[in-house]
Amino acid sequence: MSARQTPLDISFEFFPPNTDAGRDKLMRARDALATRDPRFFSVTYGAGGSTQHRTLDAVKAVRECGIDTAPHLSCVGSEKAQLRDLLTRFREDGIKRLVALRGDLPSGMGGVGELRYANELVEFIREETGDHFEIAVAAYPESHPQAPSFDHDVENFARKMRAGADIAITQYFFTAEAYFHFVERVRALGVEAPIVPGIMPITNYTKLARFSDACGAEIPRWIRKQLETYGDDSEAIAGFGEEVISRLCQQLLDGGAPGLHFYTLNQAQPTLKVLDNLRY
Repeated sequence: MSARQTPLDISFEFFPPNTDAGRDKLMRARDALATRDPRFFSVTYGAGGSTQHRTLDAVKAVRECGIDTAPHLSCVGSEKAQLRDLLTRFREDGIKRLVALRGDLPSGMGGVGELRYANELVEFIREETGDHFEIAVAAYPESHPQAPSFDHDVENFARKMRAGADIAITQYFFTAEAYFHFVERVRALGVEAPIVPGIMPITNYTKLARFSDACGAEIPRWIRKQLETYGDDSEAIAGFGEEVISRLCQQLLDGGAPGLHFYTLNQAQPTLKVLDNLRY
């Protein structure tokens, strides 16, 4: 792969740890990835506030390195007053970016809250805070798993962008054509904002298959079959995964993708190896 002549717009996602060992792991990953000059970090957030406290603690810790950090904010299971308080706290803490999501309703929770969809959350954030936040929303190149059709999902995505979102970050995928097809479709609907591919490094086949089945991300059959042949050989899985993801990222960048957003799972090395292969 040829050396890059211009900076690469990248960002990295973490999840809030629930143990001291997990926090130490997160800080090590943060420090290692901060050396690549990311545009921002993001920290996931559980629906209905299930990890709200840990998310806020993780955002505070991650931001200590001086890089903008965007908390995830989901609306399902939350009331407007709760969301308003969070937005006020974010502003007081100097947070400038948010990832606005619908979220999934935790089991046992009776209602969905006052806001049902991500476009309503984006509208609410804009009504409450104006242009203070850069708002990112989710995109699904292979369609949201609960969408009745691809066309319906594309329309929903366009609705989120028209509500006031600035950028979109996609669910991870392994076929570049799915991303380019999605971008083409939403551009035809007048959406011109950046759509950043979400990238999931491959390090563990069992976990990847479980995540993918849950979120509707398609693992191509040839990738599944190759990973199955490695069994528990983690080194072989990681090496193959590095090759597959590096090639995917190069295809995306060559095709005009505006950057890359890595789902790190609080690990630095798999992402760093891909970036090294991209000569970044």
